[in-house]
Amino acid sequence: MFRKILIANRGEIACRVIRTAKRMGVATVAVYSDADAHARHVAMADEAVHIGAAPVRESYLLPDRIINAAKLTGAQAIHPGYGFLSENAAFARACAEAGLVFIGPPPKAIEAMGLKGAAKALMEKARVPVVPGYHGDDQSPDLLAREAERIGYPVLIKAVAGGGGKGMRRVDSAKEFAAALAGAQREGANAFGDDKVLLEKYLVKPRHIEIQVFADSHGNAVHLFERDCSVQRRHQKVLEEAPAPGMPPEMRKAMGDAAVAAAKAIGYVGAGTVEFIADVSDGLRPDRFYFMEMNTRLQVEHPVTEMITGQDLVAWQLDVAAGGKLPLAQDQLSIDGHAVEARIYAEDPQKNFLPSVGRLHRLRAPVENAHVRVDTGVREGDSVTPYYDPMIAKLIVWDTDRRSALRRLRQALAEYQIAGVATNTAFLMALVGHKAFVDGDLDTGFIERFRADLLPPPAPASTVVLALAALAVTLERREAVTRQAAQSGDPWSPWSAVDGWRMNDQGWDELVMKERDSDILCRIDYLADGALRVHGPEGHVTAQGSLDGDGSLDAVIDGRRLRAGIVRQDDDVIVLLPGETHRLSIVDPRAAGDLDEAGSGQLTAPMPGKIVQVLVDEGAKVEKGQALMILEAMKMEHTISAPARGVVAKVNFRAGDQVPEGAALLQIEAED
Repeated sequence: MFRKILIANRGEIACRVIRTAKRMGVATVAVYSDADAHARHVAMADEAVHIGAAPVRESYLLPDRIINAAKLTGAQAIHPGYGFLSENAAFARACAEAGLVFIGPPPKAIEAMGLKGAAKALMEKARVPVVPGYHGDDQSPDLLAREAERIGYPVLIKAVAGGGGKGMRRVDSAKEFAAALAGAQREGANAFGDDKVLLEKYLVKPRHIEIQVFADSHGNAVHLFERDCSVQRRHQKVLEEAPAPGMPPEMRKAMGDAAVAAAKAIGYVGAGTVEFIADVSDGLRPDRFYFMEMNTRLQVEHPVTEMITGQDLVAWQLDVAAGGKLPLAQDQLSIDGHAVEARIYAEDPQKNFLPSVGRLHRLRAPVENAHVRVDTGVREGDSVTPYYDPMIAKLIVWDTDRRSALRRLRQALAEYQIAGVATNTAFLMALVGHKAFVDGDLDTGFIERFRADLLPPPAPASTVVLALAALAVTLERREAVTRQAAQSGDPWSPWSAVDGWRMNDQGWDELVMKERDSDILCRIDYLADGALRVHGPEGHVTAQGSLDGDGSLDAVIDGRRLRAGIVRQDDDVIVLLPGETHRLSIVDPRAAGDLDEAGSGQLTAPMPGKIVQVLVDEGAKVEKGQALMILEAMKMEHTISAPARGVVAKVNFRAGDQVPEGAALLQIEAED
């Protein structure tokens, strides 16, 4: 076994590898960029080496700096994690040339599966079923358009070197093909340095089912069963579970055998995942699954496989890379129970899952135990930056059966408290509680099919939420005034009271709060026992409670006891309840007249990024919904569209410009 390894990655996967390495007595080295100098994975490792600036092309994608860091610290092997250089054959080869073990497959195996078109041709030779499509070298737009017609719409355009949904477009008709092709090629070039694409028949009701495979250098290969990853948004996985719901034993065997055959066909060594698409228009059938691609690395969703098999796949990786044999044979592996993983993202589902950046002012996860596991790379106080994937954590639950696991997952999601960035926790709770999902009626279009159920318009703050916010503000004011009075020399002065005292009248006050674009007027009556009666638009409640100093409010609302997270950010009060987050701004009426309404026709950058394409010129007439500009952020493209019919008065940036969040991109003047 190795004495010391370097992890050429960051975030939760780096922390995950470090955790197993420590258990095995293997020392660890972290690498970090400027943005990650104080990151969790750096703190966890035994040593850490700085490798460059925040952008990945200036740090985590620089093989020479990573190899030099390994040599500097005396590491014997490099674990690439997932993403970044994990499927880069040149990097694996450079490691070997430097006398370092690459904890992954041989370079030839990576190359064999790295280009999707060549991989599919190889799988056809190995008698692994593949989806009808085109994966040739001729990339002329006219030929690709003809091939799309031959395959039959809808078709899927995929970057040959892609992954994670990047460089992927569904096309439903010939008139959409040219624009979709250009977008996929551009995204593939930006994310992977390769603009080549392949075409596939798009299955109308598909399920995404993958098989975890493992092989050693002694000729042994096994599979560790399947994972269902069908629930996706923007072609990226949201929930993963193992085993796949409703999987017949004969189909499990057929898929497992095909995956092992695929691994053996390319001389695979280490952990890998063979991804299949299954046509479930007639249910799960052994003759209706097709090879999509092979990920020659550890997958993000590997924990669900670990939970149902009782195996540590990172430990397997280290053993195999050190020259050992697989610890178990196929007949020694079995499935125990059901596991589900939810990816907790800093993103706003109400804004088409737009990534959210900012500081994690509050981050409280559910307590880990035999049923609940949390893999994360961030801590409270850390920041989600525009440089890397916005995943906050992976929440994994296990139970004896699927319905029990889903109940546990919903409860664990309700226990999460995150403030400072938008998150998808409430969306995930709606998803795992949806009847169709619970019943196992899955396909890759699930989110779009049930979008109205999963993404209803945001509900306004209830009277209870308003009362919690008002109570928190009042308690903070009382504490502040008490401290000031104690320092004044006259702690009992009536001028230190904050009870809204009035002669011959009950003490009361008014508090104006804003949620999104709506002002909410609350009257607060100060009662004799220190409680408050809070009047909101929908009625009133009586509230009392105390702040515990750790950001939690213990309250009694009309006799109902509850505990809420309270986070203050400048003039904002963030109220955190199970499955709910409400951000309320305290409005100073005296400042209302100072609000600047100028620039209402400006379209601003929703997050920091790079302008990759400007689609209109100044003076152009545009229609509502027309694409005006394409912004690349967090490795994904975001289209800036016209909110209404109008004329482009000003374009402030050109293609290639970097823009900060909130930058005024274009000025639109509405047509009369």
